Amino acid sequence: MLYEDVLKSPDNFDFRIPSLGECRIPSPVKNRHFVGDDEEIIFASQVKNIRSLLKKSAVLPAFQKAGPRSTIFHDPAASRAGIVTCGGLCPGLNNVIKGLVSVLFYEYGIRHISGFRYGYQGLVKKYGHAPLELSPALVDDIHKRGGTILSSSRGNQAGANAIADEIAARNAKISVIGVPKTIDNDLRFVEKTFGYETAVSTASEIITSAHNEAEGADSGVAIVKLMGRDSGFIAAGATLANSVVDFCLVPETGFSLDGEGGLFDALEKRLAQERHAVIVVAEGAGQELFKGVPEQRDASGNVLKNDIGVFLKDAIEKRLKKAGRPVSIKYLDPSYHIRSVAANSSDAILCYLLAEHAVHAALAGKTGMVIGHWNNFFTHVPIALATAARNKIDLDGALWKGVLCATQQDPLLKGS
Repeated sequence: MLYEDVLKSPDNFDFRIPSLGECRIPSPVKNRHFVGDDEEIIFASQVKNIRSLLKKSAVLPAFQKAGPRSTIFHDPAASRAGIVTCGGLCPGLNNVIKGLVSVLFYEYGIRHISGFRYGYQGLVKKYGHAPLELSPALVDDIHKRGGTILSSSRGNQAGANAIADEIAARNAKISVIGVPKTIDNDLRFVEKTFGYETAVSTASEIITSAHNEAEGADSGVAIVKLMGRDSGFIAAGATLANSVVDFCLVPETGFSLDGEGGLFDALEKRLAQERHAVIVVAEGAGQELFKGVPEQRDASGNVLKNDIGVFLKDAIEKRLKKAGRPVSIKYLDPSYHIRSVAANSSDAILCYLLAEHAVHAALAGKTGMVIGHWNNFFTHVPIALATAARNKIDLDGALWKGVLCATQQDPLLKGS
């Protein structure tokens, strides 16, 4: 687990942020409390762990605190900014775009702001996508819409870390700053990424519909497949947000279909008790059930998961019919609906603050980093550190224990 890994070997984790050079230009930002690079957010929040760390290492693992600096590296009068949105859609993309434009324009006076179209394709000449010139007037109401006005794409044209490395190799004075866009909430060293809360809220509403469908039939079963290739945060969060779920299946836990403690046995017992059941499954759960299926990848290199939702629907229907039990199965896959909705109020606030801190970091000459959120502070996190591995549900943590309590599915899961 991440927390324990850092505590055991703090010297293996590099929290330092690359910088383009000394900041000598007075910041034009007014009426703000400026932050110094010597202000840090300690990784370990428990006192006994901090003392233990001090004994193990001369370096205390800590994030550089985000915020405006009193002096900056880039001269706003001579600076240009570019914005790109990549990968799948996520609630809040337009909010981030608007926040970036607003802070660049009003706080720093930068007038040349380009939006690169269709993800990293917009940075590659052969695609021919002309940049979109962005202004406060153009982005005035885009936060009300889902999706992204810049469009997006998947592919291997580049990545933020690779771009930062190439810029450094060319000794170019360009800052590369990431904003944590992953609806799965699976970015390491970032407690919450934008889009996640909207996804949980929207998924919770869909679970209500699924429950109504299941309850409306004798032996009714509703299966809801949610996003989560390798991390089940959306499925777990939505299960707790709407505690009508009987089984929550996530990639972090294996499960079997047959035998004592298997899904079939647990489902039949639940149907005998309640006459209906709701199953929430993350898209990456149960992949161990697809033996011998060749691996496939999408344009971004992500491993495509086998469709566990359809698999469960067919397997459960076959099993219950064989047992002579009448069954009505409803299958819901709302992934594209959830991804494309506008951000809710909580995510909208997070998006603006992430955008604001990203601009402050960029003007201060920081690079190769992403804006994080840790212990209620905004932080600077090296991209290499944040993307070295995926954040996953801690099966001994409060979130998963809450899921097990709400669903009472303990016999189903290995090690629960």
